[in-house]
Amino acid sequence: MTERKIALITGGSRGIGFACAKELAQNGCDIIINDICDEATAKPALDEIRALGVDAWFYQFDVSNDAQVHEAVDKMIADHGKIDILLNNAGITKDGLFLRMDAEQWERVIKINLGSAYYVTHAVIKYMMKARQGSIINMSSIVGVHGNAGQANYSASKAGLIGLTKTLAKEFGSRNIRVNAVCPGFIQTAMTANLGNIEEYAAAIPMKRFGTPEDIAKVVKFLALDTDYVTGQAIEVAGGLML
Repeated sequence: MTERKIALITGGSRGIGFACAKELAQNGCDIIINDICDEATAKPALDEIRALGVDAWFYQFDVSNDAQVHEAVDKMIADHGKIDILLNNAGITKDGLFLRMDAEQWERVIKINLGSAYYVTHAVIKYMMKARQGSIINMSSIVGVHGNAGQANYSASKAGLIGLTKTLAKEFGSRNIRVNAVCPGFIQTAMTANLGNIEEYAAAIPMKRFGTPEDIAKVVKFLALDTDYVTGQAIEVAGGLML
């Protein structure tokens, strides 16, 4: 019997992260979910994943705290022996026009969206190097490629993830560690539910609809499980929005 792969997903108890967790579980991966919430809050997500016939575990830690991240990752390895797939998915928004954006808005978004990818990857990759294999996927955004008014902090953090992705792909390809980014456009999540006139936004998309978390999860699954030779890519999943 083939040993199941283990995937660590930050911010994995809801939204895009949870959809990715379910997609990987449906394709035979055991799942480690991280989130800032407590385990009781994450329990419905864990139960749904376990119902798919795989194991699922929860580790609560702050992805923007380097010490907490390294302690938690070391415990995961002690508990489960390996991490085959890392999805750096945790992220927040604190939108506002640049002239009105204060330092706290800037620094918090950069630290959680971009800093966490450094902290978690830095903790995980030494174990992937020892195993001489691994897949790392960074959840960027279409605004990290094209920018967006009112989102200087968010756009900068997501653009930084693309630069990090391409650099790590070059540094670790010889160790059989692939690093890619996914760049969602407008996706139906709690984060986009407050946009207001969704129909107006959808009209600007060639496919005339928002994407779903499952649309993103399918691309994550491809990068994690279906290819051995794709690395350093930033794949836009946006219904043709910026064509």
